[in-house]
Amino acid sequence: MTTFRMPLGLARLASLTVLALAAGAASAHGDVTPQAVDTKTLPQLGEAWRVENPFRGHAEAIKIGSSAYHQNCARCHGLEAISGGIAPDLRKMDAECANLKDAKRKQACVNEIDEFYLTTARRGRVRNGAVYMPPFEGTLSQEAMWAIKAYLETRREKPL
Repeated sequence: MTTFRMPLGLARLASLTVLALAAGAASAHGDVTPQAVDTKTLPQLGEAWRVENPFRGHAEAIKIGSSAYHQNCARCHGLEAISGGIAPDLRKMDAECANLKDAKRKQACVNEIDEFYLTTARRGRVRNGAVYMPPFEGTLSQEAMWAIKAYLETRREKPL
């Protein structure tokens, strides 16, 4: 039986390539420092926090939200909002609303999810003294938080 032996130079190149890819994958989620989000092309929402997503279906907000999500949320919630198990899969955030047939109940469910999302994004999540999600109020503007939610709505597993 004949065995193939890779030339030493090629074997080293292959090893270095694998290491480089592994290093890239390890840092794929980027810097853990919250990143600023430029929302100047979006309508400014003012001081009062909205209780319902004002950017639902807004193309520019979705574009900004995608970038903001990948810079600030993907390291825990997964690229394209597909969780790897570390944090909740945000594509499923309002899945129970999609199953509702009554339009009023569905809208009430969506509003409740908007409120839950905004409260979580603003204040973070702490359980038994352990920080599961940092608060983003003061780091991300209201416009940025709602733009991220607008993006997440495009990633739903079950459309509303």
